[in-house]
Amino acid sequence: MSRLKKSQKVRIRNADEGYSLYEKLYADGISLCFLKEPHINTDTYKKAITIGIPKTGTDVDYILEGVNKYLMAFAKEQIRLAFGQLEKEVVDLRQRTKEGIETARLAGKQIGAVSGRKIVTKKSVEAKKIIQRYSVEFGGPLNNQETMRLVGISKNTYYKYRAELLGG
Repeated sequence: MSRLKKSQKVRIRNADEGYSLYEKLYADGISLCFLKEPHINTDTYKKAITIGIPKTGTDVDYILEGVNKYLMAFAKEQIRLAFGQLEKEVVDLRQRTKEGIETARLAGKQIGAVSGRKIVTKKSVEAKKIIQRYSVEFGGPLNNQETMRLVGISKNTYYKYRAELLGG
């Protein structure tokens, strides 16, 4: 896996990928906080690894070394289990959604938007007013890029609204 950029989004498809990414980010010194699974936060994991049981300088150290290794393996397993549970929840949610859509369809409910119907929102109405007032194509002083920035909409949305205003 390549190095992640600050704002890069990552899609995790399964528990193994989640765990691998977790280990990579942990190794890169990035702290991860999980709102619903605080026991797998990287700080908690780091604490489990670094604290360990101090050695005594006697033969008991062999046992303590084994206990410390077990604690580290246990922390890793907790992380794996959490990602496995998350993967199961996603699969279950998809299944329930699919079943819900099918139940609604069988009950005669409209699924999705009605074909050909346009939705008019306050935001779209205001955006179109600004486009008509400021766009050079409607006699205004601003080019397309400047108008897009002024309205605060994406390029695709701008051209969609412009086409609607031009009658297309």
